[in-house]
Amino acid sequence: MLTVFEALKWASSFLVEKGRDENVGEIYLRHLLGMSRSQLLAEQRRSVPQEKWDEFQEGIRRHVSGVPIQHIIGVEEFYGREFVVNEHVLIPRPETEELIYYGLEKMKDLFGDVDSPLVAADVGTGSGAIAVTLKLESKRIPLEMMAVDISSEALAVARENGTRLSADVRFLEGDLLQPLIEDGVKLDVLLSNPPYIPLTDRETLSDVVIDHEPELALFGGEDGYDLYKRFMDELPLVMKERCLIGFEVGVGQGETVADLLRVTFSDAKTEVVYDINGKDRMVFCVRK
Repeated sequence: MLTVFEALKWASSFLVEKGRDENVGEIYLRHLLGMSRSQLLAEQRRSVPQEKWDEFQEGIRRHVSGVPIQHIIGVEEFYGREFVVNEHVLIPRPETEELIYYGLEKMKDLFGDVDSPLVAADVGTGSGAIAVTLKLESKRIPLEMMAVDISSEALAVARENGTRLSADVRFLEGDLLQPLIEDGVKLDVLLSNPPYIPLTDRETLSDVVIDHEPELALFGGEDGYDLYKRFMDELPLVMKERCLIGFEVGVGQGETVADLLRVTFSDAKTEVVYDINGKDRMVFCVRK
């Protein structure tokens, strides 16, 4: 039997040779052995059982063929929790964690400690990562949390994650803000990571992304702004006078999305917020 060290060395060499991220080997072996990263690194001489070694090789080869490791494992970690993912939802990215972090900070600044729940929504929820995390992390401010998606398959995944993580979220099927408009909902908070990749960038995407993640959650029209423009027509129908709106955006899209919000809500303060890598990744609009 091979040791952990030998298994990781094989995976690293094979992944690099095939142009894949060599860290995938560590992620997958940790999953198969049920170990934390520190445990795995501390037990490099531990033997890998034959059946786990066989499964490890098969999984790494599947990943090299283009299957996301998250689909092989079945989950992705986001904000310290594991979310079920599959081909019907976008795999949550670390950048979206920053949207939630800054969103929570701005909620505290705008609303303070409130007794009655704020009404909040995550539109284009996918796996439910934003809605579930916002509900669970908003400890000082109670939320009546809703999540909307046009895809019934995505909502099934989001509901599963809500149940697994014990998050009280109301899930609604529909196109953008239409379910909220039809129900007469008025929002205090809206956070969204809409599809924003321009169709013109399609050829630049990895096969791991384009062949296995839903195009509905990736592309925002020819220039990437289609969904943001549609939001501007519908947001005034659902947002309260005092409210917070937060969008994730693609790199280089920040000022354009901010300008759209400035035109729609001329009485609000709108700003572009940069992520930990110094890229324009979020736009927030605050109406006081």
